[in-house]
Amino acid sequence: MKYNFDKIIERKNTNSSKWDTTKDGVLPMWVADMDFEVAPKIVENIIKRATHGVFGYTVIPNEYYEAEIKWWKNRYNFDIRKEWIEPTTGVIPSLSAIVQAFCKQEDKVLIQSPVYHYFNIAIQRNNIEVVTNNLIYENNTYKIDFEDFENKIKDENVKLFILCNPHNPTSKVWSKDDLQKMGELCIKYNVLVISDEIHRDLVFKDFSYTPYASISEEFLQNSITCTSATKTFNIAGLKASNIIVANQDLRVQLNNSLAKNEVKSLNVFGIESTTTAYLYCDDWLEELLVYLENNKDFLINYINEYIPSLKVVKAEATYLLWIDISKLNISSIEFTKKLEDVGKLRVISGKTFGENGDNFIRINIACPKDILKDGLERLKLTVNSIKDTF
Repeated sequence: MKYNFDKIIERKNTNSSKWDTTKDGVLPMWVADMDFEVAPKIVENIIKRATHGVFGYTVIPNEYYEAEIKWWKNRYNFDIRKEWIEPTTGVIPSLSAIVQAFCKQEDKVLIQSPVYHYFNIAIQRNNIEVVTNNLIYENNTYKIDFEDFENKIKDENVKLFILCNPHNPTSKVWSKDDLQKMGELCIKYNVLVISDEIHRDLVFKDFSYTPYASISEEFLQNSITCTSATKTFNIAGLKASNIIVANQDLRVQLNNSLAKNEVKSLNVFGIESTTTAYLYCDDWLEELLVYLENNKDFLINYINEYIPSLKVVKAEATYLLWIDISKLNISSIEFTKKLEDVGKLRVISGKTFGENGDNFIRINIACPKDILKDGLERLKLTVNSIKDTF
């Protein structure tokens, strides 16, 4: 391989959220960032920009927009226009601004649990009620309860549906058919779809991601898509994301909220890194995907052989694997505490993502294989200590 994903980077004492908020001696495999060096071209262009020595107020150049447009076209055959792109500082600030733009105090927002917990936070901090369409866990994967979905969005006060595709934490890539069914119901009941597609580039080889807005003109006009290069290229600290809004009326309404929240101006290095990533770093991504696939397979084989009381949910995308711990007869909160205390391993409790996530944990496999092996040994140690108390 051209790039060395086996290289271990010391991240302690670098103000890393992942490492420096974790107790000494505990291995962090929790928050969604990667322990890999970013693509060299990104570092090169950031250094080049830094040597200029002046970092004043910055306008977003046309090249930035062209990079986003080319990425959609080349990888997903989806044509978007420059005027549809609204750059922001991040997907979560974007979601908060979207909720403010399109919801009044009596309105509600639908999400599908278990799901990324900041969906809840972004909604509730704006004093809007959350409505939950619980996903169905069956045959080691997840599916949508469409009857419940329709019953929930029939509620006249449900104004938004926040879709997560690919889905975090279950790693599910929703099929075009699933997206079609949800989209048709949202149009029928006049519910606006907000599609978080930040993990769109991290799909395993046997699965296929469909941009929600690409399915039809109707879907395009009744949706807002949130994306970013941050998960794909490990540049979350540089704060840059994009909202895709084709519908001009929605765009005007959203722009007012984005401006009010002051989330439209990008960090100069966020601009540089995103542009570079999309224009010059697709080869790095292709090698990353191979490495992540190998890590995924290694984890599954290890757990099947050495920790058979656990079960890995079918992994279709992302570097965040969802593991069923139900056979241990212990809550995910209690189990993650034991993991830290006994195994010196930090992962995220499934209950963080909703009540129906309590039989699961989420673990981050975006790390050099030696770190992954260490983490799995710690996981085995903890599970064995629990089984010894039975």
